[in-house]
Amino acid sequence: MVHAGATGEHAVAWIRLVLTGLLLLVPAVSSFLRPSERQNYVGLGITLCAMGFALLVYIAVRKDLQRSWVGMATTVFDVSLVSAALVAFLLLGQPHVAVNSRVVYEAYFIAIGATSLRYDVRLCLLAGALAVAQYLGVVWYADAHFVLNDASYAPFVYGMFDWATQVSRAILLLIAAILSATVVVRAQQLRRLSTIDRMTGVYNRGYFDERLGAELSRARRQSEPLAVVMLDVDHFKRFNDNHGHAAGDAGLRALTTLLRHSIRRSDLVARYGGEEFVLVLPITTAEQAVDKLEALRRAVGQLAIRLPKHDTVARLTISAGIAVFPEDGVTADELIDQADARLFEAKEGGRNRVVGPPFAALPTAAELHSERSQHRRRANR
Repeated sequence: MVHAGATGEHAVAWIRLVLTGLLLLVPAVSSFLRPSERQNYVGLGITLCAMGFALLVYIAVRKDLQRSWVGMATTVFDVSLVSAALVAFLLLGQPHVAVNSRVVYEAYFIAIGATSLRYDVRLCLLAGALAVAQYLGVVWYADAHFVLNDASYAPFVYGMFDWATQVSRAILLLIAAILSATVVVRAQQLRRLSTIDRMTGVYNRGYFDERLGAELSRARRQSEPLAVVMLDVDHFKRFNDNHGHAAGDAGLRALTTLLRHSIRRSDLVARYGGEEFVLVLPITTAEQAVDKLEALRRAVGQLAIRLPKHDTVARLTISAGIAVFPEDGVTADELIDQADARLFEAKEGGRNRVVGPPFAALPTAAELHSERSQHRRRANR
């Protein structure tokens, strides 16, 4: 969802830039047609500031400079910009425009609605709470410092003042925030369903392709290593034939549970197809990847899989091939092809082994022979 939110921030930045550009036309045209009205110049100044900020944010997100706090900062800015426009009317001595505006107030809904593109419920609720608090603050100040229903303001072009109307406006803002948050929750649910392999609970191939592209972009920007691992369950067809497909499903679920618990939060494990899985390991060198996969291979060999409807356990082994950015390739296809080639090499070499780049440290033949002997003794028991 963080990745989706970053993509949404791009959309918000573009929308903000377009809207501020369109809004800039209003005070610009008004200043040209009615140069004697001060509020036109105030509106022009505020909109120019907003346009400059929108342009800076757009450039930043286009260069992938966004950070976790950017969504919150831009949300606060978008809402506060609307409030600043209302405050400007108070400073110009036009309180009825501030409390009964027919255009500026509606911009709150645009600011709140845009937060749903960031896929973060907290930002939706923050935008709503901030809009309500700031708007009621403007209304309170206007009521405290102006006699709003005095006859001097007649003919009350923007309507007379009453608190019931203002509270209703605040409630509408709160409802908009709740609706925006609900949209985000629903989008999160749908995104999870579209990215998760339902049988194993890990990510699916479609999400892996998307995430690998993002991680490669980050690795290039930061000049950091990135490891891609192709992993396959050894003799899985034989396992299914001997124990049944229900046992095979149980074995895959046990394996993926172990995988999820063995990797970092920044790592990714996905089901690539059938009994084949893929891992993305950011900021991981070839040696680190080999060490991690060797430890994982040993852990899988010791994993006892309880067979459904039987009071027995079975065991699986895995083979893996590792490719590392940038030594083995600079594109997703190159890394996947290299990792797949090394996975094939691991299978041809006898399975239950990890094949990494030639410059990475690998276990000795004696260590492999000792592990195979231990695995055979466990299988016989």
